[in-house]
Amino acid sequence: MGEKIYGKHSIEEGLKLAPAGSTLYVSRAVGKGYADIERKAMLTGKVAIKRISPVEMDTMVSGADHRGLVLDLGGARRSGGNLIVLTVEQFIESLAPEQGALVLFLDEITDPHNLGAILRSADQFSVDLVVVPERRSAQANETVTKVSSGAAQYVPLAVVTNMNREVKLLKDNGFWIYGADMGGPSSFETKFPKRTALIMGSEGSGIRQMTRSLCDYIVSIPMTGHIDSLNVSVATGILLYEFRRQICK
Repeated sequence: MGEKIYGKHSIEEGLKLAPAGSTLYVSRAVGKGYADIERKAMLTGKVAIKRISPVEMDTMVSGADHRGLVLDLGGARRSGGNLIVLTVEQFIESLAPEQGALVLFLDEITDPHNLGAILRSADQFSVDLVVVPERRSAQANETVTKVSSGAAQYVPLAVVTNMNREVKLLKDNGFWIYGADMGGPSSFETKFPKRTALIMGSEGSGIRQMTRSLCDYIVSIPMTGHIDSLNVSVATGILLYEFRRQICK
């Protein structure tokens, strides 16, 4: 078996990109409850449909909330659960001279639910590349794909061994580096350039000191509530929105 996707919305997105040899498994316990999904699978001409017992499905995705539906992508070559995988060098080479782009660095985001929510925002606000470290970071697995509602299928992803080296590479190619931190100037007063890289730190300790030292600017989100911080996925969504709001004016 290959990578398995569960969750109705994630499977609907997965079917759009499913390669030949994929299989949609449907639990006999759901009856005709997923007739629309089965029809979409048939229309691809690439996805087989198999009905299996609830016990077989529980065994296939142990502990997962599959709700009677699993898409197995067979032997498709995937990295970290994401279909669009490239290096930072390849990404830079793909840019035309003077072309703008938004790159999102995730510095040790370890909660897969946060990563999934961030990838959903990254898809909505057209992030051109998401960069995550190979170690001490959540990777784009089945949980991330489900939380992202399938957005992980569309967001270009680079998994790197040395994030600071990639930050320097982008700086050498015309990107300005912004780190998110509560101590920085307000994002509402910040003018983002057309080539921007945004670094979001870990849920607990924020951006690592060495990575922070590479930032050209530190930016914060102005808040008026009683709690002095936001969940990292919420904060990321706000800053991505602010970048797009400015660029699309």
